[in-house]
Amino acid sequence: MHVQWFPGHMAKTKRMIQEQIKLVDVVIEIVDARLPISSRNPLLEQLVGGKKPRVVILNKEDLADPQRTAYWVNYFNQQSECKALSFNATVGKKQLIAKLKEALMELTAEKRERQAKKGIRKQSIRCMIVGIPNVGKSTFINIIAGKKAAQTGDKPGVTRGTQWIRLDEDLELLDTPGILWPKFEDPEVGFRLAVSGAVNDEVFDIDEAAFKLIVFLKERYPKLLQERFKLDDAIMEEEPLAIMDQIGKNRGCLLKGGRIDYSKVSKGILIDFRQAKIGRITLE
Repeated sequence: MHVQWFPGHMAKTKRMIQEQIKLVDVVIEIVDARLPISSRNPLLEQLVGGKKPRVVILNKEDLADPQRTAYWVNYFNQQSECKALSFNATVGKKQLIAKLKEALMELTAEKRERQAKKGIRKQSIRCMIVGIPNVGKSTFINIIAGKKAAQTGDKPGVTRGTQWIRLDEDLELLDTPGILWPKFEDPEVGFRLAVSGAVNDEVFDIDEAAFKLIVFLKERYPKLLQERFKLDDAIMEEEPLAIMDQIGKNRGCLLKGGRIDYSKVSKGILIDFRQAKIGRITLE
């Protein structure tokens, strides 16, 4: 699936990260639990990889398949100098901060020990928050800060500048705007980012995205697909296009002459997926 989106402010963000990375102890990378690999920016790997320890936050875990989330948390925890936590907007602040600090203390233990031997007094842990657009960085910050410290929105690219946020004497966070990369080499990555809402709906074919999502759901989550859209057993044996047609008929998404309004059907399917109305689904 062809998706290309690289607004000018994202190039600026790349330069910001390059300049600020030396000032932090740990990088906190926010990914979408529904697509934890596809929502990792390879540009960030170039900018950050190997330079700083990392905490990977699998955000929106309440929208994702819990079994797959457990798998991916374990996957990231197996990597050197990396800790993974699952998270959603309903997690309590105290619980989240406790888990986050535990991970940060473990990742910075050697550095703090070296500082203590040199007689350097206790210093706060400085973290940079990174991630692609609309992955939930600002929501994450606002929850642990206990206030609206970062601007949020349901469209990609809301955060436009860096800002330091001090949580307490132990922890400081540097928020950065979401950043995508100029070219998605794998069309499947483009598809996953599109249906999850990471890129603007205007830069990809919504009908194609919804069709590919139906193909995926039919293969991996057929029961959820059937229940959400009230499909009978017979139609589930048909091709994905026939399933889309039936969804259109069931929802009254029709044009003159009884033709299917694919634009309306497709938008509804994507909205249902993004809001987990179909169910808790992981795309990889």
